[in-house]
Amino acid sequence: MGAAYFYHLTRRPLEETLPMLLGKALGAGWRVAVRGTDPERLDWLDQKLWLGPEDGFLPHGLAGGPHDAAQPVLLTLDANAANAPHCVMSIDGAAVAPDEVQALERVCVIFDGNDESAVQAARTQWRNLTGAGCSAQYWSETSGRWEKKAEA
Repeated sequence: MGAAYFYHLTRRPLEETLPMLLGKALGAGWRVAVRGTDPERLDWLDQKLWLGPEDGFLPHGLAGGPHDAAQPVLLTLDANAANAPHCVMSIDGAAVAPDEVQALERVCVIFDGNDESAVQAARTQWRNLTGAGCSAQYWSETSGRWEKKAEA
């Protein structure tokens, strides 16, 4: 049974935080689907990941290619990611269902704390997931380092 981890971004943007989280997930031996809501935003994120430091390269692909099933990290809009992920990282308010949390090793909900609509969407996801019996943790970087602020 998995858990949902909520990451409230206040100091670093998604393009800096996501590589750190992806590195930890890959280090655990997990395949990851980064689920978004906008194809242009996923394309932008794909470019940011390709332009990262050589020593921090994250093997990944944008969904729709011939090797989606083999990608360690797949950027996708689809709830049924072709790479059979162990972990889903939801960005930009992409929906995550309670049964996914139960079936996966982990679900990460990453949201921009400087965007009130993103904060409200994350609160709604927290209520929906914990209300369905999913284990959840809330992490914040407000102090300058990641700290667990709540657990359900």
